[in-house]
Amino acid sequence: MKLVIFDCDGTLVDSQNAIFASMHHAFSTLGLATPSRPEVLGVIGLSLPEAFAVLAPDCDQTTQAELAQAYRTLPHQRRTESGHDPLFAGAHAIVTALARQDDIVLGIATGKSRRGVARLIEREGWHGHFLTVQTADDHPSKPHPSMILRAMAETGVMPQAALMVGDTSYDMEMARNAEVGAIGVAWGYHARERLTLAGAHAVADTFDGLLALIDARFAAQAATA
Repeated sequence: MKLVIFDCDGTLVDSQNAIFASMHHAFSTLGLATPSRPEVLGVIGLSLPEAFAVLAPDCDQTTQAELAQAYRTLPHQRRTESGHDPLFAGAHAIVTALARQDDIVLGIATGKSRRGVARLIEREGWHGHFLTVQTADDHPSKPHPSMILRAMAETGVMPQAALMVGDTSYDMEMARNAEVGAIGVAWGYHARERLTLAGAHAVADTFDGLLALIDARFAAQAATA
């Protein structure tokens, strides 16, 4: 059995508008200037404490914790009213196609909360598609390998039969730290060069191309096992 683990934000879901709205709410609530959109996109994938440590380095830990709490308080309706964090074109099709393969199980490893992932699964009708779901609620922030290690433990899959698909350097570093395959996607929030420098074995330009890269990476890992 093989395990394909997906990141959410920037990989399956184009959530930048919702995330930026929440960031603006957090900083405005504390009377602080909101970082630029590129700065916010640069920390997507990190858990909230680590993200605010990057975005508000001059603030003390208490203020950073208050920012994280304010981020969580923006009502879901207001957070998504600017565009309803849609799936990237092709995301639904690839999840469905992989879920139908008898020799593959799917997982999620994300900086989102478990509640956020549950909303996504409910909205897209993905019940039963993901055998393992790992979130920021239960793990250290990426790039710590904890999420992937737990996913493999829950599914009984060994590192040579597992890979991570994500759009950030944190995803690639997490995969390499867990000694599994690392496939980046070019449509997300970190540039291709950043993914490659972080250890991506390959970077997909489209979801159609991603399927071929997944097959090729599994073949390469099997050959060296």
